[in-house]
Amino acid sequence: MESRERLDGELEHILKWEKEQKDLFIWDKIGRLPFAMLDKVMPKAIKQKIGDSLNEVGQYLQTGGKFLVQKKKVAKLLQEEAERSGYPMTSDDIYRLEQETDIENTAQIQSVEKLPLEVLDRVADNITESRSKFAAAQGAATGFGGIVTIAADIPLVMGLSLKVLQEMALCYGYNPDDPLERVFIVKCLQFSSADIVGKKAIIEELADYDNPEKQVEVISQMQGWREVFNSYSESFGWKKLFQLVPIAGMIFGSVSNKNTIQDVAEAGKMLYKKRLILKRLK
Repeated sequence: MESRERLDGELEHILKWEKEQKDLFIWDKIGRLPFAMLDKVMPKAIKQKIGDSLNEVGQYLQTGGKFLVQKKKVAKLLQEEAERSGYPMTSDDIYRLEQETDIENTAQIQSVEKLPLEVLDRVADNITESRSKFAAAQGAATGFGGIVTIAADIPLVMGLSLKVLQEMALCYGYNPDDPLERVFIVKCLQFSSADIVGKKAIIEELADYDNPEKQVEVISQMQGWREVFNSYSESFGWKKLFQLVPIAGMIFGSVSNKNTIQDVAEAGKMLYKKRLILKRLK
């Protein structure tokens, strides 16, 4: 396992990343325009799809929704990467890894505790690359037909965003079935599209998240989740708006969806990795 110096170095890298979350892409800056302006120019079909997707986020918070991933696949990726990296698992480790991911209320995939961060990071990076390529292909396909096909793109991107965050949770040993982890995942989703002030607030909210008192505080904040997602709907809405032009929307849709999933996955990776590092330092 890593030395304390290595863990401190990794934590310093994450803290530096948090400070760098001040630069926004041009479409993110546009997305900070007043929501009233967006409301006037956004086609009703797109606004409806965004609203439906956000309602599904609320359902995910309450019940897990329909976005739960197949944990065995992530467990298999962890096992294979561990073996390639020179950390072979015994048959008991592999069995426990696969079995515990099927237990509804398991807090962690215990075998992750035996793996160094470099192995977990590589699995997370591989998942990010795979999901980003899929999102790019999906965005190109749904952007080809303009407004006719873009309505289908919105719930697909939202679903993929939640799924990739669940996979990030599994990579670092946390169970996305747990209601507390569902709250954390939605906070990661919110972080990926928040403005500077929002990112700072979320980082403060998630500090010491494994403290039971802190968890209660964050959960109470998420009771008004529809309000905190105003910024998300603005940013997401503008990205979809630029995708409305037939044919040309194919290019923008591909780039936009790929960047969205990359941003979401990066947020999940960094924030979950930070929790694991703090746990190991203790």
